[in-house]
Amino acid sequence: MALDTAAADTTAVASHSPLATPPTLLRLSEHTIEIVSDSGEGAQKCGQIFGAVSAKMGNGVWTVEIIPAEIQPPPRTPEGASGNRIRIGTSAVTNWGDETNLLLAFNEQVLLSRHRLGALAEDAIILVESLWATHPNADIRSAWERALEELSSRRYRVIPVPMEAECLTIDENPRKGKNMFALGILASIYGRDLTRIDDQIAYAFRKKPQEVYERNVALMRLGHAWAEANLDFRVDVPTSHSDQPLVVMNGNEALAMGALASGMELCAMYPITPATSVSHFLAEVFEQFGGILHQAEDEIAAAGVAIGASYAGKVAFTVTSGPGLALKTEFIGLAAMTEIPLVVIDVQRGGPSTGLPTKVEQSDLLAALFAQPGDAPRIVIAPATIEECFHAVIMARRLAEAFRTVVFVLSDANLATGVQPFPRPALLEEWQAVEPDLIPVPDGQRAYEWDARTGLSARILPGQPGGMYTVTGLAHDERSKVAYEAGAHQRSSAMRSRKLAVLQQMLVPPVVKGDADGGDVLVVGWGSTKGAIEEAVARGRREGLSVSSLHLTFLSPLEPGLADIFARYRKVMTVEINYSDDIRAPFITRENRRLGQLAFLLRAQTLVDVDCWTRVPGEPLRPGTILQALRDAAADVSPARAVSGGRR
Repeated sequence: MALDTAAADTTAVASHSPLATPPTLLRLSEHTIEIVSDSGEGAQKCGQIFGAVSAKMGNGVWTVEIIPAEIQPPPRTPEGASGNRIRIGTSAVTNWGDETNLLLAFNEQVLLSRHRLGALAEDAIILVESLWATHPNADIRSAWERALEELSSRRYRVIPVPMEAECLTIDENPRKGKNMFALGILASIYGRDLTRIDDQIAYAFRKKPQEVYERNVALMRLGHAWAEANLDFRVDVPTSHSDQPLVVMNGNEALAMGALASGMELCAMYPITPATSVSHFLAEVFEQFGGILHQAEDEIAAAGVAIGASYAGKVAFTVTSGPGLALKTEFIGLAAMTEIPLVVIDVQRGGPSTGLPTKVEQSDLLAALFAQPGDAPRIVIAPATIEECFHAVIMARRLAEAFRTVVFVLSDANLATGVQPFPRPALLEEWQAVEPDLIPVPDGQRAYEWDARTGLSARILPGQPGGMYTVTGLAHDERSKVAYEAGAHQRSSAMRSRKLAVLQQMLVPPVVKGDADGGDVLVVGWGSTKGAIEEAVARGRREGLSVSSLHLTFLSPLEPGLADIFARYRKVMTVEINYSDDIRAPFITRENRRLGQLAFLLRAQTLVDVDCWTRVPGEPLRPGTILQALRDAAADVSPARAVSGGRR
């Protein structure tokens, strides 16, 4: 199928005169936009500002950054595509959706990347820099023509835009100005408030000279004027105004703000993608709240510094991602053995080894649970939204201190860079860590005075009169004396484990979305897949499928009542972003099949035959893809009620 005839004309218009006829207005409940460029051209900044402004204007928003693995990949290559995907809606948006409706590309090669990944809707509108069609280099012109030919297999509408030519009227280096010109185009198409955009640009460039701000505003308004004069369509996604104040941030900012609200006073970390921006945010504000941000010489040292600070009386935290977690393993075991409170934030990425540094994956669950030698029980919680990232850190600090244990917060790259509005939290004093209690230790109280029923014991801090004891990572008794006899090690292991059982008894069963009394298929998820799973389930139910879902926040200990809930459904399956074998693949049997990580855990804990549907695409799961998996699962258990159709 050929491209739109008007779109096939590669001569970009540059008029700033008003359109002869009013543009066509598309009024929609949601729309998905992508901005892609070579790395370093600022498409991510453009997308971040557009997403933040849209959220502040009252749209539901979910953003996902498109980041190449290399720091500076070769220009004009599909592999080097960098940018942002923004899904906006009239109501709340919980995931990045299925397909992009409008794409703005700085060259045809990064456009091809998104086309080949199946990211674009069949009838997507594409705005692309026109420079390459008439470039002096014949190879570049030929690449442009081949790209248009490849794109002609779909019903895209391609509109060439003279970005560089326009930007040269303001900035002699248009490579640094196209992103703001593109922002202006989007502002025109979607009716964004220019004053709000000015303010967001000021925030984005707050550390730059005033002239930088003014130039970027001028470029943005130039793009807006060009779109007003040359584009024959507009998109209206109505906003809805909340009756309570909202905040707009990404997941890493929410983690950092949660640390502030929790009263933790020391963060020790070593830079690692995609977790580093937690420290970037803290570097600007932590000191104002009495906090210390320590960049250690490596991941191992960062864990050691955090443990040392916590031993001294302040619950500290360390932030990392998969490879860093592997390096922290021994120190995390020390914290478990010594019962020193420690919060570990793991912003998961693709693995193993260096893996996919900039791509999302949920592959650290089993590592977070079992990576230490010996038995080292710990609490593991997984926020599912950006709002939950904020509250998860507060809860983690309180649990670490109350139970004298290690608490993991498992975020991921999808949450880390995604932007979403949520109600401004009403800060509570009870969130804050209390000052260390240095009253004298009662005579006879031992360092680990374990309660025989709960395994809990009072925390003794350095400096407490009568509280001197030796901290050791060796097996020890209640006095913290090295003890190798069988009874001592059995007792201490039981006490450390018992604390998780106590916490589990304090939790409530998870809420089922859908048919709580039972049905054909129950989907179980964790972490950032929540929005996509629940959207897929809602769509499936509208088709007549008997599908429901529940989402777990606590992964160690698991929330209570799972076996009873699972028993109500004919099939229970997890949906996860980690690897599992396809049962239809060569040599794979029910006995040797490797399962998704949550499925593995749930089968062991509940003795229920939990199945799984997992993928590792290097991007968030799409609700439409999950929906097809639900159709297949429903057909397996109830062929008569299965609904066919949909895209894979």
